[in-house]
Amino acid sequence: MRFHSLTLTILVSSMNIISSFLTQPILKSSVSSRILNRSFSTALEMTKVGLCQFPVSEDKLRNHEMASKYLKLASQEGCKLAVLPEIWNGPYATAAFPEYAEVLPSVDGNSVGDSASARLLQQHASDLKLWVVGGSISEKEDGKIYNTCLVFDPSGKLVAKHRKAHLFDIDVPGGITFRESDTLSPGESLTAFDGGEEFGMVGIGICYDIRFPEYSLLLNKKYKCNLLIYPGAFNLTTGPAHWELLQRARAVDNQCYVLTASPARVEEPKTQGKYPHYTAWGHSTVVAPWGDILATTDESESLVVAELDLPKVQSMRQSIPTFKQKRDDLYRLEEP
Repeated sequence: MRFHSLTLTILVSSMNIISSFLTQPILKSSVSSRILNRSFSTALEMTKVGLCQFPVSEDKLRNHEMASKYLKLASQEGCKLAVLPEIWNGPYATAAFPEYAEVLPSVDGNSVGDSASARLLQQHASDLKLWVVGGSISEKEDGKIYNTCLVFDPSGKLVAKHRKAHLFDIDVPGGITFRESDTLSPGESLTAFDGGEEFGMVGIGICYDIRFPEYSLLLNKKYKCNLLIYPGAFNLTTGPAHWELLQRARAVDNQCYVLTASPARVEEPKTQGKYPHYTAWGHSTVVAPWGDILATTDESESLVVAELDLPKVQSMRQSIPTFKQKRDDLYRLEEP
């Protein structure tokens, strides 16, 4: 793991509390999970966020239990916003998407309907008074399957719904071949929500969406986002090469915070299960507007906690005012 830590980190155990100034991050352990807690400023305008990195299995009930556990853990750590991984309610496999798909609510609806996953997200957002960016789950509608992220505010209201716009269709010789388009359909919209005084505008993408700078630049042009959040599940081919690079690039491009949440890595079993195994890279991360890593982890089951100094977004945009220096006479980024 690689961190840039400059300030006070506190280790809390059931027996005692020890605090000291350190130059290296401290890992805080519990019985079955790890909490990586990073603080980087003494500014008053600090807001905690949590990235929930947990293993995903073929057992949907078990996946729900893991999501519940980590949302509660994020709340206990003082987080105001928590992010779940991509496809957290079932296996990341094209053949599995239809089986695990649920009918999800619309933003203008009053009920989550029969979706157990959406109901879990809503209940925890309301009970914990927490912004919940619900990673993504498979959604079925009108004969199509989507990779969809739901966002609930602290009252339990559904405030955003993003369908993955760019489908993960790749063929890397000697690496990985995967085609989401075998079963998934792409989303058709940009997605952002108003996070109120705590966060301001927040843009949402899912995994492969992060590879397309046009998407985030247009989001920022339209909504002036303070945060861009990408639940994602990069793999052992693309993860080590591009996961951190793309996050830092989008943070610098848009001069804002970038948050990513991945499933924890589950090694390939000796006996093949019902669906092909997908090994996630992990390494859920928070990147600052300057492009530096505020908090990250390895591939293990973890809760990554970071404090965001949101005034730094505006400070950087004033110091390096690239959004005011665009050459619309030479190029232009517009919605169709």
